[in-house]
Amino acid sequence: MTRALAPFVLIAILLGAWELAVRAMGVPAYFLPPPSGVAAALVENLPSLMAAAWITLSTALIALVIASFVAIAIAIIIGLNPILEAAVRPLASVLQVTPVVAIAPLVLIWAGIDHPERAIIALAVLVAFFPIFSGAVTGLRAADPDLERLFDLYGAGRWSRVMRLRLPSSVPFLLEGHKVGAGLAIIGAVVAEFGAGSGGVRGLAWQILDAGNKLQTARMIAALVVLGLMGVVLHALLDRAERAGLKWWRGR
Repeated sequence: MTRALAPFVLIAILLGAWELAVRAMGVPAYFLPPPSGVAAALVENLPSLMAAAWITLSTALIALVIASFVAIAIAIIIGLNPILEAAVRPLASVLQVTPVVAIAPLVLIWAGIDHPERAIIALAVLVAFFPIFSGAVTGLRAADPDLERLFDLYGAGRWSRVMRLRLPSSVPFLLEGHKVGAGLAIIGAVVAEFGAGSGGVRGLAWQILDAGNKLQTARMIAALVVLGLMGVVLHALLDRAERAGLKWWRGR
């Protein structure tokens, strides 16, 4: 019980200190509103914030599914032909270290100005791709050497070896990669929405931009609160799914 309540106690202390400091120093609300003002803005704008959160979340989930299929497919192809890994790895690393903001204008042009949602999904896919791909490649290498020799003894082909030995062995790595990729997909979707910079996709980033243009700082922070809660809930769900998946995998 103490461990479960500890984060909430700390949050309550920080919010109380924030409230007292803002009121004692007379900080203007447009510069830094008190937590009570943020709570009021959250309640007042809850319907629009929830609709925006669903747009951002659905975009991130679509991107996660696409990134998962592409990353696992490429990892399996690499498992069938290890020479391809030397060619694919550098390109995947380049995608990982390239900032989304840097390539967002190009992707927006290629996707079409009238279809910013396509660009946002594509950018979120690029961000979520690498951890899933890296986890899959690492997992394909993590098969038991004794089982590898057993497959050699039975004369197993590359396809049978990958699908029946290496891919099942990569399950823990894939689960962890998807958990990391899900958080990055949300980040990628939000950053891509900022890059779009228009009301074409009215996700949480658009809510933050719109509130900032109107100096509605409380609504900006309320949108950030919703974004943080969305990330925490998604991470908790994926963590639970990971535990269930590992329990099934170990049982197998």
